[in-house]
Amino acid sequence: MKKEKVLEKLKEDEHYYGKFGKQYLSNSDISTLLTNPLALGQQSKMSSAFLVGGYFHTAILEPDKLKKFKIVESSTRNTKHYKEISNGELCLLQHEVDKIELMTEKLMKNDICRGLVRGIDVEYEKPGIVELEGNMWKGKADIINHDDQLIIDLKTTSDINSFKRSAYRYNYDSQAYIYSKLFGYEFVFMVMDKNTHQIAVIDCSPDFYRSGEAKVKRATEAYDLFFKTEGFEPSQYFMNLTL
Repeated sequence: MKKEKVLEKLKEDEHYYGKFGKQYLSNSDISTLLTNPLALGQQSKMSSAFLVGGYFHTAILEPDKLKKFKIVESSTRNTKHYKEISNGELCLLQHEVDKIELMTEKLMKNDICRGLVRGIDVEYEKPGIVELEGNMWKGKADIINHDDQLIIDLKTTSDINSFKRSAYRYNYDSQAYIYSKLFGYEFVFMVMDKNTHQIAVIDCSPDFYRSGEAKVKRATEAYDLFFKTEGFEPSQYFMNLTL
């Protein structure tokens, strides 16, 4: 399939996250490949934090799609009312939605942020594919700002002052590296503190990109060993560590 057709298909979430998209590695695979390669491809359970983050992204980038989220008027997810309405599905709570809407309003009132997000020549939720270390990788950029030649990734945090540590822990460094290769622009994070509503636009240093590249190389080595090496027997694999 030609690249243009692949990218067109990957625009749809059902293909990006479904069987078609799973033929490509992505940054979300990095943690699994570095810690437990045999778990690659296993369905991870949706968390409330992931759901809240998804609503925040959608509110800014694709507000016309907000209706896909199910919202329950409840103080917690443990109430009888929530359990009856949700029917076992993970739903947003109304107070979470109220908080996200306030965050969205604060972000878009900032002239610099609004200019980066709503620039003249911008694309949202843009997929890309690229070959790295002998394997095909995919990614979907929140915002491609062609005016400023930037890839912009929206993040929320509970403590903006500790975001740098979180960026390494959650493999944002490998994300920055992969996406810079996917789209050919510099990568920046637009971060909103969920508690204080402080905003930060954070550039990536050469060391940050190098850290991400090193993770991609290590993840690729694990992938090639576990899934591409003929005769490899996973049951015989063990880690040799020194304390």
